[in-house]
Amino acid sequence: MSVPVCVLGLGLIGGSLMRAARAAGRSVYGYNRSGGPVAAAQADGYDVSSDLGAVLSRAQAEGALLVVAVPMPAVNTVLQAIATTARDCPLTDVVSVKGPVADLVRDHGLDGRYVGGHPMAGTAESGWAAGFAELFRGATWVVSADEGRDPVVWAEVARLALDCGAAVVPAESQEHDDAAARISHLPHLFAETLALSGVRGGNLTLALAAGSFRDGTRVAGTSPALVDAMCEANAAALLRVLDEALETLAAARTALAAGSTSELTESGFAAHQKYLERGGRPSITGIVPGDHEWLARLRDAGRRGEALLTLPREVS
Repeated sequence: MSVPVCVLGLGLIGGSLMRAARAAGRSVYGYNRSGGPVAAAQADGYDVSSDLGAVLSRAQAEGALLVVAVPMPAVNTVLQAIATTARDCPLTDVVSVKGPVADLVRDHGLDGRYVGGHPMAGTAESGWAAGFAELFRGATWVVSADEGRDPVVWAEVARLALDCGAAVVPAESQEHDDAAARISHLPHLFAETLALSGVRGGNLTLALAAGSFRDGTRVAGTSPALVDAMCEANAAALLRVLDEALETLAAARTALAAGSTSELTESGFAAHQKYLERGGRPSITGIVPGDHEWLARLRDAGRRGEALLTLPREVS
């Protein structure tokens, strides 16, 4: 039987997770620091509170799976409270960077019960009102496969992701952060840049803007504070990827000055085709958490783009 789920933070991801877990039949309750989301969630029939100590005391008594779903700047404070009140609970998170969270977890002595997570899903909206149970349906949910993870906790975190309708892709924290810099954090910087370019063109430019501008700037509608938190927390990886992108654009500028953009457009088209032609998601089979070299085997499967769609059997 699945353990209760305690969601700490009721924004888009945490609020959607609470809804999805309840829809899957899980016992779920939660916390949010500010009262507005708490009142809204309570009005929607959810068991939530702004009293972090009381929520964590309950989680400790019930052995609940704690899900840290606050922005990166608030993670340290929440972990400190967990270390004081609920340090025996299994622990995961849904923060968009994994390495910095794992470092804080170790600093608070919580590493033995921690398995990181990151659902690769979202919208440009934020807050409790923006959440919905189907957000994770068919999405990828990274579950950290760093050395030393507890197989029982790992399986419980994977089970939560599967219950929410996602497919589980195992990855090391640093590998996740490198990938997220490319496919999540860099696109945010590009979207902001495109939005600025449009505005700088004046009202006529904005009047002419259509699908390509709309799609290219979609994530620029995300709260700046949330974008700052994810990009700054992953600065080392993002700087490497940004430098690579700037080199590509500089080369394109040089080529354009010489009369051609074909090198960029052809290679970019081929790259996009490769993304579209990935086909179905290969399934991970035959790897049971706790078996010999299970973490190494999961990491290798993740690097091949494979995903866990079901847990092979109960883990003990």
